[in-house]
Amino acid sequence: MSQYSKALSSLEGSLEIQKIALPPNHPLLAISHNNIAMVYSHMGEYSKALSSYERSLEILKVALPPNHPLLATSYNNIAMVYDNLGEYSKALSSYERSLEIRKIALPPNHPDFAQSYNNIAMVYDKVGEYSKALSSYEKSLEILKTALPPNHPDLATSYNNIAMVYDKMGEYSKALSSYEISLEIFKIALPPNHPHLATSYNNIASAYYNMGEYSKALSSLERPLEIFKIALPPNHPSLASSYNNIASVYYNMGEYSKALSSYERSLEIRKVALPPNHPLLATSYNNIAMVYDKMGEYSKALSSYERSLEIFKIALPSNHPDFAQSYNNIAMVYDNMGEYSKALSSYERSLEIRKIALPPNHPHLASSYNNIGMVYSHMGEYSKALSSLERSLEILRKSVPSTHPHLVFVKRNIENLRNRF
Repeated sequence: MSQYSKALSSLEGSLEIQKIALPPNHPLLAISHNNIAMVYSHMGEYSKALSSYERSLEILKVALPPNHPLLATSYNNIAMVYDNLGEYSKALSSYERSLEIRKIALPPNHPDFAQSYNNIAMVYDKVGEYSKALSSYEKSLEILKTALPPNHPDLATSYNNIAMVYDKMGEYSKALSSYEISLEIFKIALPPNHPHLATSYNNIASAYYNMGEYSKALSSLERPLEIFKIALPPNHPSLASSYNNIASVYYNMGEYSKALSSYERSLEIRKVALPPNHPLLATSYNNIAMVYDKMGEYSKALSSYERSLEIFKIALPSNHPDFAQSYNNIAMVYDNMGEYSKALSSYERSLEIRKIALPPNHPHLASSYNNIGMVYSHMGEYSKALSSLERSLEILRKSVPSTHPHLVFVKRNIENLRNRF
């Protein structure tokens, strides 16, 4: 029996005794239901957790004044379960109810307000409403500035969250500024080789990477690698991630031999640290294949892509989007080798998976039709090529802005094809 099962058994036994000994709406019953819910949540049994949290809330509504802080906590807990279930509108509603109670029950700069705004921001972030996420994260930060010492680690986390939203909004200079403030606080608050510092350097590197400042990104990535070498065992997965990140920068700089070396170092660590069919091993083989492809070593690229695909077949459901990407990558190599029938077969397999896994107007479907069209073009089957390219354009017109580079690219492919016949 797992520790969670033992805890659940004890808590449920205790609840049964309390039901006999106490009135039906006694606050201790609410606490028991809450504790049971917490265990279910840790076990990932979110529907059972939700049921117990809701029972706890119903009791508290009867037992306590309408704006008691424990009601706010109860709504917050229910929201967290909805968040884990991916029911973000319900999560948002419960988080906002929790916040409203706290506004009545607590002083204006109480740290629980910061938690409420932070939780609301996280939901907005997940649903892609970045301006609302940013606003809530900033409100959380302002409260933390009042409530906490100036170098408290929670302030660093708050700046980091703000930076991540700016990153997603494409405002990389603002992201960089907030990441750097976060790092400065962590430097004061934490030991010099704490893993949070490594994460901060990684985030700064990510901002530089997105800005195309690859040498600065590389410089920032070397510091977390040094920290991880001191703080972690030699085959820890975080070291593999560091080598992988460094390799990605070298790849974008066109320094393929250095990229290959770092990707291979990452793979060697993952082979030791992870189960033999872990998806990250598939990702490593995929990355190595990408480098070989750029170096024109197509047979090696093909071998690594196929190894990646074999792992994904064991590790993932049969229609997982990563399969589609694997078949797409294999097709690209066959295309580069001039083996168009094999390329076409792999592109079509990729498309079939994407049709099942993705919404009907997802841009990745457009990419698949474009790739198929270009192979038909290489094979001289221009009418089939045109049909596929026009399907790609039709999807992109429904899914991306009219100025999107992919849409412009497909239009150009259609124009070039029409000029041929």
